[in-house]
Amino acid sequence: MSNLPFIVAEISANHQGDFEKAKKLVDYAASSGADAVKLQTYRAETMTLNLDNLKVSKNHELWSDLKLYDLYAKAMTPWEWHSSLFERARGLGMTPFSSPFDRSAVDFLEELGCQIYKIASLESGDVDLIAYAASMKKPLIISTGATSLKEIESALEVARANGCPLVTLLVCTSSYPLKAEDAHVLRIQTLMQEFQVPVGFSDHTLGVGASIAAVALGAQTIEKHLTISRLEGGFDSTFSLEPSEFLLLSKECRFAQQSLGSPNWVEQESETESRRLRRSLYIVKPVKKGEIATRENVKALRPNLGGPIKELSQILGKRFIKDFEIGTPANLSCVAFD
Repeated sequence: MSNLPFIVAEISANHQGDFEKAKKLVDYAASSGADAVKLQTYRAETMTLNLDNLKVSKNHELWSDLKLYDLYAKAMTPWEWHSSLFERARGLGMTPFSSPFDRSAVDFLEELGCQIYKIASLESGDVDLIAYAASMKKPLIISTGATSLKEIESALEVARANGCPLVTLLVCTSSYPLKAEDAHVLRIQTLMQEFQVPVGFSDHTLGVGASIAAVALGAQTIEKHLTISRLEGGFDSTFSLEPSEFLLLSKECRFAQQSLGSPNWVEQESETESRRLRRSLYIVKPVKKGEIATRENVKALRPNLGGPIKELSQILGKRFIKDFEIGTPANLSCVAFD
């Protein structure tokens, strides 16, 4: 993850069960500047029971009153697609990885040479899954939506105890789509201070501004959902970016990261000309020896060839030591101090 910020394109359910769309999403991720493509690896039966009373809440903005089993059955990425999508992503120079939702998914992803494991927000309390994924000795990304600081601490302890070499925490609000006022990107600093680990941002807002703010606050990873077109629908399309928008996200997040620079206040080489063009003191009328320096014959003008403006008060009222032509840079040596 040396190319910071590490931009992750989340495909999720935006393939709508169409393998050709899934492949196009991988292609669009590459052309939109993503460093990685992320899938979700589960089956409906590994997520919930096939019971009518297990549903999404009636007031949910996207999936209101939908039976959980049916939601996952339609939203899942078929396991037989994974190998092809992983190979396609690698061929395009990206890192493919996934969110496993149980041990069987971890085993399957290991067979594909998965290099990173993502623990979804709702699984951040599943210490058994975290321990098993961590035991693969691969980097873990843990999303923190709907998770307390104590639960985050526990997840980190379990991951480290089971051999995980690197954990990245993602600030996340499990709300879809996410309102800007609920993003709380300042939590990036909280996680950095509390846990001393790399921190990123999982962005469910409708734009790119929250991600750019996150980068400015130190986010090293940005995860955002990608869709071919929001008009085509799909379970996650409402809060996903289209390819042109995702390209903007990639460019602007990296621009934001580059713009952070250094907190050290030193003169920059790129400002040399601006420093030369700053105002300084000039004699603005021909003056004779013995004539008194006034605001009419000495002024602060550009460029910076004369004395500093702070010397003006010392020069005014003093007599010139010789004749000076208009345009002569003025300084303390031009006047006599009796």
